[in-house]
Amino acid sequence: MAEYGKMDPFSFAGSKDIDHPVSVRIINLEGEEPPVKFSTLLESPHLRHVGSNTSPYSDLFVTAQVWAGSKPLTVPVQTAYKPFRSERKWNEWLQLPITYKSLPADARLAITIWDLSPTGGKTAIGHSIPFGGTTLSMFDGDNQVQKGRQKCLVHRHKFADGTDNSTTPALIATKKKASLQSGGGGGLLLDKDAEELDRMEKLFKKHEMGEIPRVDWLDQMVFRSFEKKGLVAAKSSMKMLQRQRALNRDDTYSPAGDSHSDDGDEENADRESRRNSPSAFLLNVELPRFDFPVVFADHEYDAPPVSALQPLSASQTALPHQHQPEVQFGPGINAMGESSDGGPGSRLIRVYDPEVGQRDNPAEAKHRRLFRSSHRHGILDKDLKPNSKVRDELNLIMSYSPTHVLSPEEADLVWKFRYHLTRDKRALTKFVKSVNWTDQSESRQAIQVLGRWTEIDVDDALELLGPSFDNPAVRSYAVDRLRKADDRELLLYLLQLVQALKYEHIPTADADDADDVDETLDNTEQEQDQDQAQDQARDQDQQEQESTRDSSSLARFLIQRAAANFLLGNYFHWYLMVECDDHSPEQGIDNRNIYRKVAYDFMLELVNQQPNGVEDRKTLLRQAEMVAIVSKIASEIKASGESIAKKTEQLKKSLADPKNELLVFDPPLAMPLDPSVKITGVMPDQVAVFKSSLNPIKCTFKTTSGGTYPIIFKLGDDLRQDQLVIQIITLMDQLLQKENLDLKLSPYKILATSTTAGASQFVQSQSLSAIASKYRTNPALAYLRHHNPDDKQPLGVRQETLDTYIKSCAGYCVITYILGVGDRHLDNLLLAPDGHFFHADFGFILGRDPKPFAPLVKLSKEMVECMGGVNSDLYNRFKQYCFLSYAALRKSSNLILNLFGLMLHANIPDIRLEPDKAVLKVRERFHLELSEEEAIMYFGNVIEGTLTAFAPVVIDKLHEWAQALRA
Repeated sequence: MAEYGKMDPFSFAGSKDIDHPVSVRIINLEGEEPPVKFSTLLESPHLRHVGSNTSPYSDLFVTAQVWAGSKPLTVPVQTAYKPFRSERKWNEWLQLPITYKSLPADARLAITIWDLSPTGGKTAIGHSIPFGGTTLSMFDGDNQVQKGRQKCLVHRHKFADGTDNSTTPALIATKKKASLQSGGGGGLLLDKDAEELDRMEKLFKKHEMGEIPRVDWLDQMVFRSFEKKGLVAAKSSMKMLQRQRALNRDDTYSPAGDSHSDDGDEENADRESRRNSPSAFLLNVELPRFDFPVVFADHEYDAPPVSALQPLSASQTALPHQHQPEVQFGPGINAMGESSDGGPGSRLIRVYDPEVGQRDNPAEAKHRRLFRSSHRHGILDKDLKPNSKVRDELNLIMSYSPTHVLSPEEADLVWKFRYHLTRDKRALTKFVKSVNWTDQSESRQAIQVLGRWTEIDVDDALELLGPSFDNPAVRSYAVDRLRKADDRELLLYLLQLVQALKYEHIPTADADDADDVDETLDNTEQEQDQDQAQDQARDQDQQEQESTRDSSSLARFLIQRAAANFLLGNYFHWYLMVECDDHSPEQGIDNRNIYRKVAYDFMLELVNQQPNGVEDRKTLLRQAEMVAIVSKIASEIKASGESIAKKTEQLKKSLADPKNELLVFDPPLAMPLDPSVKITGVMPDQVAVFKSSLNPIKCTFKTTSGGTYPIIFKLGDDLRQDQLVIQIITLMDQLLQKENLDLKLSPYKILATSTTAGASQFVQSQSLSAIASKYRTNPALAYLRHHNPDDKQPLGVRQETLDTYIKSCAGYCVITYILGVGDRHLDNLLLAPDGHFFHADFGFILGRDPKPFAPLVKLSKEMVECMGGVNSDLYNRFKQYCFLSYAALRKSSNLILNLFGLMLHANIPDIRLEPDKAVLKVRERFHLELSEEEAIMYFGNVIEGTLTAFAPVVIDKLHEWAQALRA
């Protein structure tokens, strides 16, 4: 502190206080360069018209412009016309339209010298071409305003580059200057005379600033000596430039022994060496001087206003982090290493937008508060009833799909008649959307009205569990409605309900202790002291599950129902395990901890339920062990470079190996794909390895009923998208059966066991491609006739089989159209011997298709020929089934849309691409804007258009050729 007290006082000014325009005096241009060779002028005649090539003192003019942040801050200012005789000297002050107080810290002065050329060129502006440019920073390294004389390096044939990473700096970097002095830089070659001149220039600058005392007789002597040294340095510089050009030509020419070098190459070499030759010009400018040093200073603005937007809740902040889009930066902005939030590695530049915090109109906000005030209208609203016109408007609002956003006027209308609408179950979701949940008074009124509402449907309850509804009271209301659904119905929505846990308020502080507690429970069971084990589990359960019970009614509800029914618990457990295994950036660590916490609480709930709960927990652990062993075997088969036959033998040996413990399951084990089926062991002789890049394996298990259960286990593929499609098909099958429309869909079972593995039920069937290769004429009908012959029928096939075929074809045509299933070809259209037709491999949905001009509905010629052709009665029945099923599914469109809405953050590949458009794509396929008759007519046109289209035939043929080449 004593040292600071001894400092001499000094004075300075801040740039923010200098209300003076920026100005610069353009003094003169120093330097010269050798004239253009005559041979070069012959090669490029337009060069002889450039002013600087005709005379060393040709007419030039200068423009100056202030830049900052890689953007110009002012318009350019230009010097007046000045005729030159013995030197290029302007000696003119330019005043720029900006003051010093407006200059940012990175401001720079871009000065361009312009030459004249009547022929123009690529870089010409009118008849002006850049003679050279230089860029001078307005603040030096100490953040002081530059002042006094400045000698600026001119970069020939370039505009002045005012960007942050300028290519025309006025000063030479120290390291570069050292290499130039040694002659190794290929740039400006500074000899000793030039170095001495540079040193004297700095002393002259100090002399002008008064830092060196004035001695008239000595000053005149030094000035004369300086002029002589300048002439000598100019001649020396000219010789060095000529020598450098000669060296450049020698480097460009052919080797000495090559006699075939022509004159054109020599002229090109001279022109190239001239273009790459270093600049020999320096521009002298002068900036204003001040009595005191001027240091950069900026005005300190007030903190930005807090945004009026509703803050994200804990559940919403736990949503998967989306990748930031690529940002295209402007020229000269170096984004690498810059951070939008002050940290390293970010590619974004954060810019404060003052309109964000002021988005709401104060007048509208005031109107909304007055309109919805309980003191003004609360009592009167209870007796309000709409007139006929308002009733029609409300009915229109009630018909909106879940994706529709209410306008402020519509929201006010719903709020005004909220008591009248409590008797309409469709109106609840619209009412919840109309509430401003950030307003405490309004939210209290809304919660009171919720208790008076009539019971809503399940589809509306599912919508209330989505990411748009964050209020715990609303989500608890939706869970209370789900409690009335039976386990069979709950299983249809279980996949989406597990995804809805991401939007719950679930603390995850103790999630990391899950592994330790599981290990403790295992060790306790091995000690054969069940009572003590259950006491420990119960004590831990009281502490661990209270937080889940209090914070998430949905999590507690799912845990209770899953623990009470093993069918639910089996799927609930595997859905949770897949989410815990997802380490992608989209999932995020917070969501993984949520699922780990719920899975841990589920296991504790099983332990608390005696005796079935402990046995169910053991069953789940045995399933996990079996899946792990099969995964290990599949990985070894996939990594093997042997043929398919040898891989099959290796698979048989691995399954039969007693170390893997797959031959006998004692007691019988519930199949993870279908817990209602109990398996007793694997059958090593009934296996197969499929010929594909992933080499999926087929395993057959014995069941307690004496039958078999074959599965296909695939490693290296994410089956969650296929699992979603099969779940939606199963749901649609149930919806159609409620409408007394059984289309014999019978979707196969599928289960993702991790993000890279899963199993699906193997259904005995053949692809239409394989059938077509075996039966040349009407292959599908010939296949069914072979398995189900009946000579009494017109087509020679049992009527029951044809009926199953027609219904399943109609059902899958409608369902795949609604889901936008793509990549349909004869290899993933399968037909079972009993007539069941179904699709497989759902790698493309929601309208995505790798092939161009793909049809909206896959209805091939082989499928229609099996019905007897387009003029047959069976084909007309097929279309009637299509129309009936499409109309029936349109009635349940809200349910299907809400299920997809809950899957937006499920990391499903085709949903992840455009999550904001996923639900809209499904909605478009329902065509809810059309009446039922118009929708049926539209779908009929889709079917007819598919049959007459030429593109599907070409796509199938190209796919057939591609498969033949691979084989």
